[in-house]
Amino acid sequence: MTQTLTHTGTDGPDQPVRPRRGAARERQLSDFTALTAVVQKAGLMRRRYGYYWSKLLGLPAAGLALAVVFVLVGDSWWQMVTAVVLALLMTQIAFLGHDAAHRQIFVSGKWNEWVSLVVINLFAGMGHGWWQRKHNKHHAAPNKLDADPDIASGVLAFTPQAAEARKTPLTRWLASKQGWFFYPLLLLEGVNLHVQGVKRLFSRGEVKRRGVEAAFIGVRLVTFFAFVFIVLPPGKALAFIGIQLAVFGLYMGLSFAPNHIGMPIVPPDVKIDFLRRQVLMSRNITGGRWVDTFMGGLNFQVEHHLFPSMARPHLRKVAPIVREYCEKLGVRYTETSIGQSYVAVTRYINQVGRGGLDVWACPLAAQYRV
Repeated sequence: MTQTLTHTGTDGPDQPVRPRRGAARERQLSDFTALTAVVQKAGLMRRRYGYYWSKLLGLPAAGLALAVVFVLVGDSWWQMVTAVVLALLMTQIAFLGHDAAHRQIFVSGKWNEWVSLVVINLFAGMGHGWWQRKHNKHHAAPNKLDADPDIASGVLAFTPQAAEARKTPLTRWLASKQGWFFYPLLLLEGVNLHVQGVKRLFSRGEVKRRGVEAAFIGVRLVTFFAFVFIVLPPGKALAFIGIQLAVFGLYMGLSFAPNHIGMPIVPPDVKIDFLRRQVLMSRNITGGRWVDTFMGGLNFQVEHHLFPSMARPHLRKVAPIVREYCEKLGVRYTETSIGQSYVAVTRYINQVGRGGLDVWACPLAAQYRV
């Protein structure tokens, strides 16, 4: 096994990172501390109450306005346009719940928790406890085998090990073409997100505030379905709900997929210091503020993973600081356009499905295995 780290993804040429031992390893531990001091001195960890209060008030107001439009349009196939608008609005609301769950909005942990419960459960109808448990594990070990649930084996194989588990000729063939199925499958992700949240509520494991979540989700789902079926006849109502869930799932998938898919996969016995663990496994998406809005700030994935409690508006400001700091350390900082990221995701998933990658041979393991 070689002694340099090479990038196993699809975002440009390999950039070696030499192994560090002894005193050098101790310096790695202080790298993030030094970066944090710079960021705090720049005032980029302060709260942005004006920004978030405008969203906490503005997004529900937009939802109420859309409900009025829904009633006024009435029994019409034009409601399918309303369904698309609602899906886009629900995704923006989900982004707000993500920020609250990461304690980006308030100093108080309880305020953040209750806002995230209201936004994720009551407004979006998803499971807060299920999502937060899964998401926290992802942040702790992005792209690490047996640790990151986002790369666990499922319908698609995100790792060579998962692809190798496909035993029949049909499943192997599907795996070899899975990159082309990925985006159509996202149309079902909206249903999956709702189902997983409800399943978690009825599981035997511990769920914090289970009763609150059950009440919020119950109220949201009952009132939503009742409202739609009161205004629309059954056929149009089902079409409205189907389109809303499909667009919601696609939009969520398009926002989260570029963040880590195609970036290095970490073997389970490898330990990496915090800064490199978050930077090397994350991909930023370049573009103007429209990209910030479209992706809910997730386009600054490197900075979000380094400073998960940082208010969303500060991510664009801290990005140049992090980029320059990584360049000085010789740590690969990946960023690409949104179109290129989707191409990279498709290429990587297909390559994994065809058995074109072997993360066990990746020199990442040689440098950081302990």
